[in-house]
Parts: sequence; C-alpha cells; structure tokens
Amino acid sequence: MKNIMAATFLVLSLSSGAIAATVTNAGSGAVVLVVVENGNRMEVSIDAGSSEQICPSGCFVTLPNGDRVGLEGGETVEIKDGAATIR
Repeated sequence: MKNIMAATFLVLSLSSGAIAATVTNAGSGAVVLVVVENGNRMEVSIDAGSSEQICPSGCFVTLPNGDRVGLEGGETVEIKDGAATIR
C-alpha cells in the first residue's frame, strides 16, 4: 500500500496545469477533510450542501470515515455519510 501511495504522489507531483477538484458535501452535517498538498497539511471544513475547490496541484485527502484518497485536481468528489464518490 505504501508503494502505491508513493507512486501516486510521484505522479501527482509531476503533473502540472490541473484544475482544482470540486468537493461537495451531500450529507446533513458539516464535514472536515484533512488535505495534504505539497507537504502542507490543512483542514478544510465543508458545510452541508456546500462545495469547495481544493487541490489544484494534486493532494491527498483524508475523509471523515478515515479513508485516504489521492486527487490530481479536476475531479468531482461527493461526500455523503463520511464516504466519497469520485468522478
């Protein structure tokens, strides 16, 4: 698993010109995502029914249910009940 994460990080760090990922909270309460982008960790709070744009240059996101996903930017992510659907 660590090798997959390292390979994903390498691919993400080599990509350029990507647009930000759009994250929508389809749940009934606010969610907090932990985002690590370019080695910088931040928490992003998204209210119920709201959307935020994150990760213009790729990142890793820890979801409320503990899952960790890699994003390149440009994805559409919907969070509901702590889990994500990525398109």
